[in-house]
Amino acid sequence: MTFVVTENCIKCKFTDCVEVCPVDCFYEGENMLVIHPDECIDCGVCVPECPAEAIFPDTDPMISDHWLEINRKYADKWPNILSKRPPMPNADAENGRSGKAAEMSPNPGQTEDVT
Repeated sequence: MTFVVTENCIKCKFTDCVEVCPVDCFYEGENMLVIHPDECIDCGVCVPECPAEAIFPDTDPMISDHWLEINRKYADKWPNILSKRPPMPNADAENGRSGKAAEMSPNPGQTEDVT
């Protein structure tokens, strides 16, 4: 089992989870975070720290394998984030908004359809 970051992190990017992670397995993209599934130790301390409630175990029936693959793919490409940073502008307004998957930015100036 591992934990995965899902759609609601997009355009929020709260980093409270990063601060409590004992193994530094979070990676930062332009508008979201991901967890490296091979580095996550399944402790779950990040879950209650996420204001966007965007982190779930990969065994959760509501989480598709697609989100696990997104986390794996981008954790291998994006830089490791080791400390808490300010959230994105308008993060509070973006928190809970549906349909954000298509707005994920894999690289600056790009978007990727992850639906």
